[in-house]
Amino acid sequence: MESPMIHSAIEYVKTIFQTDYSGHDVSHTLRVYQTACRLAEAEHADLRIVQLAALLHDVDDRKLSPETHEHKDRAVSFMKSQNLSDDVIQQVCRIISEVSYAGRDSVVPSSIEGKCVQDADRLDALGAIGIARAFAYGGSRGRVMYDPEIKPDLDMSGEAYHRHISTTVNHFYEKLFLLQDMMNTKTARAIAEHRTQYMHGYLDEFLSEWEGIL
Repeated sequence: MESPMIHSAIEYVKTIFQTDYSGHDVSHTLRVYQTACRLAEAEHADLRIVQLAALLHDVDDRKLSPETHEHKDRAVSFMKSQNLSDDVIQQVCRIISEVSYAGRDSVVPSSIEGKCVQDADRLDALGAIGIARAFAYGGSRGRVMYDPEIKPDLDMSGEAYHRHISTTVNHFYEKLFLLQDMMNTKTARAIAEHRTQYMHGYLDEFLSEWEGIL
């Protein structure tokens, strides 16, 4: 059963993401939360820290809220409203800052709690839902689905990755297919392997249909 604070955090993220159609909606946050809790249990991590970081991990995301990203204004404001200690706020903000994918500059979180949240977030980018989210995000940014003339860039720094404009299919090669080997926990690696295999099959079918192969 969720504590009153976690219930409040859920209601808070619902207000922030209620009009998001980029694949970063509240359903994404809640899936990350549920998966992170499972991983926290398996890894004996601090559940409250994992819960908070999972629920707040996107509220100051660079892509979604660039004006609050640097100081994690929304996350900090919520946690202060719950009278959480400075230590807890710092732990959660550190996890949030370490979660995002940043090309070859991606970091391994410094705590087991951060590893659980990062794995949960990355797992939601894989499998059937990961495919749907990739195309939803690409469409929300005006990106074409596929252009065989545009080749994927497989060696981007963090800044290059954030500035990069490509196709949704290239995103599979530039990020999604790389995540399986970047998982931190044994449980997440097993899930990632299954979901990545599914995505390879989907992309094979997509490219066959694109070329008109019956």
